[in-house]
Formats: sequence, C-alpha cells, structure tokens
Amino acid sequence: MSEKILIPLDGSTLGEAALRYVEERTSKLALGKKTEVVLFQVITPVTYTVVAGESVEIPYTESELEQIKKMAMDYLSEAGKDLKSKGAVVECKVAFGTSSADEIIKAEGEVKADLVAMSTHGRHGITRWAFGSVTDKVLRGGKIPVLMVRMPKKAE
Repeated sequence: MSEKILIPLDGSTLGEAALRYVEERTSKLALGKKTEVVLFQVITPVTYTVVAGESVEIPYTESELEQIKKMAMDYLSEAGKDLKSKGAVVECKVAFGTSSADEIIKAEGEVKADLVAMSTHGRHGITRWAFGSVTDKVLRGGKIPVLMVRMPKKAE
C-alpha cells in the first residue's frame, strides 16, 4: 500500500513551504509504505493582454504553451530532487486552466491522491476576501484531506 500526496506549486518560495514540510517528514509520514508525491503546477492565464489603445486578450500559440509547459516541468523536476533522494517516487504534472483551485481539485481525483499538501499565506479579514484563497477553495471543494502549511516566519 502506498501514500500518494499531491503538492501544488506556483514557483514561489511561499508555495514551496508545503514541499519542504513533506520533504522533512517523508520517512515519518508513511512508515512502512511507499510514498508517492505528485508535484503539480497550474498555468493561468492561458492568454496575455496587449494594450494598444484598448486591451485585447490574445491566446498563447501551441508553441508558446509547449514552451511554458516545458519550463514548468523543468521547475517541478528540480523541486522534486530532494524528495527523490529521500526515497519518494516523484511524478510531475502541469495543467492549464483559468482557476488554480478547480484544476487542483480535478487533479486530486485524476492522480488518486490520498492527501493534498498546500502552502498558505495565512491571510484573514479583508485581505483574504479581496485576494481569495486557492487553499481555502481546495479545502472546501475537494474530496480528500488537505494539509495546510504556513510559510515559517523568518527569525529577526
């Protein structure tokens, strides 16, 4: 029996807080089980805006999307090196979509994850309302447990 953990990453240091947490606990999380980790990145938006008098949304070409996907896969592969060195089986997956939360929820079923480990800003009040929370949407909309990891505060 194995444990499969889905870790969505956005390329930021904050986004990697959950990855570091799982890396540190890989051997302890699933004693006697094989740990599988799916590193996942959602690419949004799939268009770019050109402003020349008025703004126009232009979709990326297939070639541009392939290049973006390759860069994302390279990032995920690099991010997963420490997990691999600790014995975890690491898979990398990239999706395109307009909602990161929706794509993460869809991916948890596609990869048959047992757990989603996500980083969170820990925003509250008006800031959370204004910016929303992908983590909160996944927590409320998904069907499997979500481990929310806050970015550690830097020692001053």
